Amino acid sequence: MWLGATCEKPGDVGDRPREYWSAMDEVEVIVAHSERATLRVGDVFLKVDADRARIEAEVEAMALAPVPTPEVLWHRPPVLAIAAVPGTALGRLGQPEPASPAAWAAAGAAVRKLHDAPLPPRLGRAGRSVEELAAELDEECGWLVTNGVLPADLVTRNRQVAEAALRPWTPVFTHGDLQISHVFVDGDDEVTGIIDWSEAGRGDGLFDLAILTLGHERHLGDLVAGYGGDDDLDVIRGWWSMRSLLAIRWLVEHGFDPFAPGCEVDVLRSRL
Repeated sequence: MWLGATCEKPGDVGDRPREYWSAMDEVEVIVAHSERATLRVGDVFLKVDADRARIEAEVEAMALAPVPTPEVLWHRPPVLAIAAVPGTALGRLGQPEPASPAAWAAAGAAVRKLHDAPLPPRLGRAGRSVEELAAELDEECGWLVTNGVLPADLVTRNRQVAEAALRPWTPVFTHGDLQISHVFVDGDDEVTGIIDWSEAGRGDGLFDLAILTLGHERHLGDLVAGYGGDDDLDVIRGWWSMRSLLAIRWLVEHGFDPFAPGCEVDVLRSRL
């Protein structure tokens, strides 16, 4: 009902071919949990978020970002409707990487353009303080060991690796949730869209590079080549451990599997 009422002007419905409307007969659930849900209907994505501030932040960030982003069709909190972006995702966590080194380099160049942009007004997910991160890390590591989710030696080793991310940093315009599936490319050298900006804001640029290469370590060199600069790879590796340790409880409680091949637990094991 929203699509017909909002995306079309009065009188336009009859001008569309039958095939257009037939493509919208099915609703695909992309992701759904207690905090938010994303549905696809044809070439339109509907994002429903229990936290209206995240929707507002996403719309604001997409307007400010100097990289390709989805077109906002309409915005009625708590729902955001955006158009699908062209191209295909750079990859998926836990799956073989289909993208070429050139595509990863193009992604790195796009991230650099974002990080060089004027700072946005909001503090993003990548902008948490060292003190806040350290306290959260201690809590999650304790939970993982106390509940027998992971062996103590695995948690201890990755807690040590994560220390590298706990250092002063200069804020940049960060995406804040730059998963590999959020970057779309067309061919080998063009980024056609970056999606899911709800965690965007001022933050640590190496956090973005780490999230994008999480579980795809062999492409870190390609990404950094496109990104430019002389980045501290130990900090990026620290963020891999940090992000994985902090995410496992949330993933388990929301129906995701961090133990799947190539996912968070395998990332932690690779540090041993």
